[in-house]
Amino acid sequence: MNFAPLPSVDVAQVPLDGLVLDVRENDEWAAGHVEGALHIPMSDFVARFGELTEAAGDGRRVHVMCRVGGRSAQVTQYLVQQGIDAVNIDGGMLAWDGAGRPMVTDDGASAFVL
Repeated sequence: MNFAPLPSVDVAQVPLDGLVLDVRENDEWAAGHVEGALHIPMSDFVARFGELTEAAGDGRRVHVMCRVGGRSAQVTQYLVQQGIDAVNIDGGMLAWDGAGRPMVTDDGASAFVL
């Protein structure tokens, strides 16, 4: 069987006003995340799928992120199979942080990647 390559983008290609789906767990999110990102941990993803379809309802591209790219690759593959325009962010939050892209926390503390 031939599989299409997983669509992915470099962190520099993610627009700051784009739809970012963060699939990391709650403790990882609390340490630091992309401002305005939609947080649905991979462990809750199937049950909360409707939240994503509502956010992406207008056909917006979904930029999927985790710590390094493994979990987000699995979610991206699932979304593409559902007909959603989704891309995996290469290198995840580690690459995002390494590129100096902005991160926030919910409590105003210094953000870091857990």
